[in-house]
Amino acid sequence: MTTESSERHHRAADAERGPVPVALVTVSDSRTEETDTNGIWLRQAVEAAGHHVEGCRIIRDEPAEVEAALRAMAFGAARVIVFNGGTGIAPRDTTYDVLVRHLEKPIPGFGELFRMLSWEQVGAAAMLSRATAGLYRGRVVFSLPGSPAAVRLAWERLIEPELKHMAWLVAPEHPPRAGDGVNG
Repeated sequence: MTTESSERHHRAADAERGPVPVALVTVSDSRTEETDTNGIWLRQAVEAAGHHVEGCRIIRDEPAEVEAALRAMAFGAARVIVFNGGTGIAPRDTTYDVLVRHLEKPIPGFGELFRMLSWEQVGAAAMLSRATAGLYRGRVVFSLPGSPAAVRLAWERLIEPELKHMAWLVAPEHPPRAGDGVNG
């Protein structure tokens, strides 16, 4: 099977599996449901792409809250979890630090491509982003900066084009649920 026919086969199989359940987590000390522009935009973008939002949270940039949100979302139906916020280098930015401790298989290309694309928009400031991605308990986890431009860039140029393929490639048919003996 050629690479091109293999890719077509995977895309066809992914399409048959249907929409991807996506969980959204905004990490912010100041945003509310009304002011969470990233969460509102992401919810609309996920649904416009034919997928559905399985859960949506706003949490403070506190390590324990980031970890609790990751664990809770990983034991739900979501196959992809998108965090936004807390990826910079300021002392309060802890999202990256928490998530990388839990990622079982990093996807370094995501952060590399994100910073490359960000360079085109913000120049040298792109190096300050600690955007990352990886796998956790059969879920694809993305961690994006909190700026609306960064969220749009990551979704439109990187996540959405590969969402189905990633979600169905790495997620088991019957993902683990809370209480089924999987340590955390």
